[in-house]
Amino acid sequence: MNTGYRFELVTETYPPDVNGVALTVQALETGLRRLGHGVGLVRPQREEDSGRSDPDLMLVEGAPIPRYPGLRFGLPAGRRLSARWAAHRPDAVYIATEGPLGWSALRACRRLGIPVATGFHTRFDDYVGRYGAAFLSPWVFSWLRRFHNRADATLVPTRELQDTLAQQGFRHVLRLGRAVDTRAFHPGFRDPALRAEWNAVDGAPVVIHVGRIAPEKNLPLAVRAYRALQRQRPDARFVWVGDGPARAELQAANPDFIFAGIQRGDALARHFASADVFCFPSLSETFGNVTLEAMASGIATVAFDYGAAREHLCNGVHGATVVLGDEAGFERAFVATCLRADLESAGAAARQAILHLHPDRVAEDFASLLAGLARRQEAA
Repeated sequence: MNTGYRFELVTETYPPDVNGVALTVQALETGLRRLGHGVGLVRPQREEDSGRSDPDLMLVEGAPIPRYPGLRFGLPAGRRLSARWAAHRPDAVYIATEGPLGWSALRACRRLGIPVATGFHTRFDDYVGRYGAAFLSPWVFSWLRRFHNRADATLVPTRELQDTLAQQGFRHVLRLGRAVDTRAFHPGFRDPALRAEWNAVDGAPVVIHVGRIAPEKNLPLAVRAYRALQRQRPDARFVWVGDGPARAELQAANPDFIFAGIQRGDALARHFASADVFCFPSLSETFGNVTLEAMASGIATVAFDYGAAREHLCNGVHGATVVLGDEAGFERAFVATCLRADLESAGAAARQAILHLHPDRVAEDFASLLAGLARRQEAA
């Protein structure tokens, strides 16, 4: 593939935000630069950006997202984007989020005739139901479909989601797989001192949950499953990494849980690798990057059979996958996995299964998709 393309990425979340969308966009940006492409980034401004000047970076005004402390959405910036892209026209644009900034970027691309791809990262139609507004779910789904169908392509992480959206009226849905940095997440980060802090002694099974502590993550099931395990292994430990609106209530109701807060980099890798089983009861993911991070860290994983788990997790070999929505089955599978005598072997097999998911390969596929849109536009 020819190098030297100019791509622009538009996102309303970016590190140091801790979520799958932010980390995925950062990985794609880094991968494109490594391949030799020019990359521009458009995102909301933060306090630490004060005085920053970078021609590849366009900062826009933002506003706080309700119930998502520390996260912001970008305000519309259609005129600025149109001026930026008219002066320095990119070969293609990728829009990662469907907020006000994403909509204005999509309109600017359509006005200027710039090829544009969108990313379907978050099931907002599911989220509204878990925050007490289920009656809005059909409207939100229609809104998502209208947004993505205005693009030249919609990128999704799994074949399952690709088929589902295509059947529900989404056009031009393409799969772009996800990757995990198996050097950043590695069993070698296992830390006996950290396990001692958790009072995990004499082979006590340590369960970990990594992610936002919020209603959409189906956390009551994680609690029930762990309590079932505790009846057989009272020495088990449950470590929670992350933060969110449900943390205070969860912590008050479960004083024996260990809450580690938000962890990043090597500290996050140590927490993953120092556990034994990753408990992931969420039903609202489009993918679930944390599943790959757990597998790369060499620990067994229990999750519902969709998203990353369906793509990469082998039931009974790397942990357990459970029929979507079968909460009783999830509890049973979770307890059985935690009681396995060969937990270490299951974790090793899980890591082996995802070693081929290199970030460079995903970046190459991403660049090829965007370059294909650019070539098609040029030919037209």
